[in-house]
Amino acid sequence: MSRIIVFGAGGRAGRRVVAEATARGHQVTAAGRRDGADVTDADSVAAAVAGHDAVVSVAYAAGTASADFFPAAARALVGGLTRAGVSRLVVAGIGTTLETAPGVAVHDAPGFPAEHREFSLGHTAELAVLRESTLDWLVVAPPPVVLGEGDGTGSYRTAVTTLVPAESFTYADFALALVDEATTPKHSRVLLAVA
Repeated sequence: MSRIIVFGAGGRAGRRVVAEATARGHQVTAAGRRDGADVTDADSVAAAVAGHDAVVSVAYAAGTASADFFPAAARALVGGLTRAGVSRLVVAGIGTTLETAPGVAVHDAPGFPAEHREFSLGHTAELAVLRESTLDWLVVAPPPVVLGEGDGTGSYRTAVTTLVPAESFTYADFALALVDEATTPKHSRVLLAVA
């Protein structure tokens, strides 16, 4: 049994992560703004994560610019986990940051909508912060499709950095991948595509 804390536990992905981890018998702490846990504040993160084995972050503050939120959260998570002595961090990414060719992200495609590219670049900035840390981190990115609310397939494919094409994917299977990597890590310090 692992002790897992989930930031952003009240959102669509977060609720699925909490349910998946709980169903497996893990001890789960749901953390969000309502619980007084601020994922963009290192002191708040350190206090919340103390005593846990792994951290899953699926947090986002709607109405906050992606370029501000995601790097700030990454800095706070790195600082907070380091202070608390927790090394495993699994973060929900976004499929538009995955590569379609070496060095070419989905969001670099001609005609990619500017507002979506701006959001995606916030995730890219988050990755840059994590890469500078010494944590055992992983960013897991689903395919760039609207995630479904239904039951998942119970399985998924992976690739490091490279887009895995898929026409559909569910929050349930995304949660499965996040919990798998939090509790039985197979990847570290990379952007992992799941589909």
